[in-house]
Amino acid sequence: MNGQKRNQIKPGDKVDIVLKKDQQTGELTRGVVKDLLTKSANHPHGIKVRLEDGQVGRVKHIVK
Repeated sequence: MNGQKRNQIKPGDKVDIVLKKDQQTGELTRGVVKDLLTKSANHPHGIKVRLEDGQVGRVKHIVK
């Protein structure tokens, strides 16, 4: 699943995100969601989240 729909992501999910500094390269960072930061139901570049380790980025994949 991609990370464009807010209702598909919840705290505790394992996800791959793109950090702001990695947007040019598209390098992914894996972690566990702590908070959802995007308020809208959808976002074309991915829902912005904060991981448990404090990193912030947009979800590209939800790991099942």
